[in-house]
Amino acid sequence: MGDRVTIQEVAAAAGVSASSVSNLLNGRTGKMVPATRERIERAIADLGYRPNRAARQLRSGRTQTLGLVVPSVGNPFWGAFAREVEVAALELGCNVLLCNSERDAARERRYVEELWEDGIRSIILCTSLPSLDHVADVIEDGLRLVTFDRPAQPNDPASVISISIDNNVGGQIATSHLLGLGHDKIAFVSGSIRSVNRAARYRGYCDAIEAAGMSVTDMPSWTGFGAEQFGDVEAAQVGRAAAHALLAPDADRPTAIVAVNDMTALGFCRGARDMGLVVGEDVSVIGFDGIILAELYDPPLTSVRQPIGEMARLAVGEAVQAGARSDGAGRSVLLRPEIVVRESTRPPHSTATSRADVPTGGSR
Repeated sequence: MGDRVTIQEVAAAAGVSASSVSNLLNGRTGKMVPATRERIERAIADLGYRPNRAARQLRSGRTQTLGLVVPSVGNPFWGAFAREVEVAALELGCNVLLCNSERDAARERRYVEELWEDGIRSIILCTSLPSLDHVADVIEDGLRLVTFDRPAQPNDPASVISISIDNNVGGQIATSHLLGLGHDKIAFVSGSIRSVNRAARYRGYCDAIEAAGMSVTDMPSWTGFGAEQFGDVEAAQVGRAAAHALLAPDADRPTAIVAVNDMTALGFCRGARDMGLVVGEDVSVIGFDGIILAELYDPPLTSVRQPIGEMARLAVGEAVQAGARSDGAGRSVLLRPEIVVRESTRPPHSTATSRADVPTGGSR
């Protein structure tokens, strides 16, 4: 790849001044005649000129473009979050560049490097990986990093800003809801739990089981959560496979399951239907995230909801404002999730009252 084309070269090719090119790039074209504008635009296209974002941000004194790295918009939660980030960024006059990392450290590193080299100095990284060592040198060089869905970890660089819900509490809320309905055989269903947030949700599940005087080892188990894949794209397939294993005729069937996220829960519901079972009657299912599909599914899915609108605004605000703080200090924000109760969770057959006596909606 050759040297970057300069604004002076564009100006020379178009037969105009560098200030005229700058005016076009910054939208100051009110007094520019059409012929001049056409020459500049043709020169930009012919030379393959790309504006230097870093230089433009230094001149303007503010971040104009934010990087957003999510695991995969194949999970509707991340698509919804990306949209909320874009809305919040546009309100502050910023643009967003979106990347999908599949929670792979090497891909996260490559995207962070490319965004940095393109002049983007603030990135929202939705990683959940236990360590940030793979991007530590870029942070040291001055990258303003906001991690999302990942609470601060002991070895994080001091400048990192963390925005997350309390996933441990979320796991406890989900499990306690099922315990309160009378379930005593509750399984946890997930892909890999090597990520910080998933491990915390599983710990919350374990804490609630033990607080109720029961043992996690006595619960029906789904060993699929020890697999290497995280299941952001394959989450529904993971849930469906879990249903086929846990609900098999010769299995120690759970009366309820806690799924690591809504897509895994919805896959489990599909698997239960494959087995001829009715979700909410034969088995209760609770998800995590609060995606729109949870409300639209039949039966509507009970879910632990994340306040993604509020979290997106916080993440964008921190990414933009971090550049204005001279001390470079980071901070951690931990929000509390809430449960939205719908028809997928009901008392088990042995303790069930009539269907009409069981709450079917609302949040608490």
